Amino acid sequence: MASNFSFRTFMVFFLAFSLTLEATLGGTECENLSHETCSFAVSSGGKRCVLEKRVKRSGEEEYTCKTSDIEAENLKDHIETDQCIKACGLDRNSLGISSDSLLESTFTHKLCSPHCYHFCPNVVDLYFNLAAGEGVFLPKLCEVEGVNARRGMAELRSSGIVAPGPVHSVELAASPPINPVELSAVAPSPN
Repeated sequence: MASNFSFRTFMVFFLAFSLTLEATLGGTECENLSHETCSFAVSSGGKRCVLEKRVKRSGEEEYTCKTSDIEAENLKDHIETDQCIKACGLDRNSLGISSDSLLESTFTHKLCSPHCYHFCPNVVDLYFNLAAGEGVFLPKLCEVEGVNARRGMAELRSSGIVAPGPVHSVELAASPPINPVELSAVAPSPN
């Protein structure tokens, strides 16, 4: 009985301490991040962080991390891992985020790779929403990625396949892996 009481007491104190520590530290705030960790981070409030560059009158470049208005889906207090940055073909020094990168076949290939698509839900959620903003469904884009990303995106946009609202990262991670053999079967023959 005494052992059970001391364990409960310990757990109550541990929980109280961890909540106090979190409140004291405040979690991840974009404005407190360095430019090496800013891009692809999410604040404790669930807003995405963006890296901005300002050129001083002296010509010196100054980088700052800012909180954007873009909310991450079910994610807070997150700094993307170096493994995901590499696997997804991203750059920590990227300024802002644009859907234009989805037109680059090299980037789309890395984004749709199993290492990125299945293990980096923060990145996939971000680009899922960027693609949806362009009227493209990211899983469908990944299907046609092996053929030609630029052509595939144009075809998807013109076919009327409109992207539904945001999908939770868990659902994206459950998508079947892309089989490059199947994609090569639908590749158009060169003329």
